[in-house]
Amino acid sequence: MGKLAIYPGTFDPITNGHIDIVIRGSKIFDEIIIAVGENPHKKTLFSHNERVELVKEVVDQLGFSNITADHFSGLLADYMRRKKAIAVIRGLRALSDFEYEFQLALANRKIYPQFETVFLMPSEQFIYLSSSMVKEIAQNGGDISQFVPPVVEEALYKKFGRAK
Repeated sequence: MGKLAIYPGTFDPITNGHIDIVIRGSKIFDEIIIAVGENPHKKTLFSHNERVELVKEVVDQLGFSNITADHFSGLLADYMRRKKAIAVIRGLRALSDFEYEFQLALANRKIYPQFETVFLMPSEQFIYLSSSMVKEIAQNGGDISQFVPPVVEEALYKKFGRAK
């Protein structure tokens, strides 16, 4: 068994920034699971099942044999333990991301001492990119083709009742 990392997130929706991070991670780890989290306290545009399906479609289109998609609910540390992962991958765009992610990493390490977090910076063109921003642009009829894969672009426009 190789080195497995988990790339968790809400992925509402998955963006080219997320894809950039997972591709970077695939150069470090033998296998990566993009774990789509279910958080009942977070209001999402896409249902949990829709988000999982979108991520699976994107992963299939990427064509990387070492990247898979899955879903999880509950504690990330428990999921990581079940999957026998050695690390969690998190993307950092700005200092504000670091503060939140640092607290999360330390809390997870308290729950599961073997919990390691690897922080990766996205490519410069994705530093500003967020799922929230993409949703807002799509909702207002803007062009999101440079921010998300075509399958996600189509799903967003459909969700907002707009034609591409």
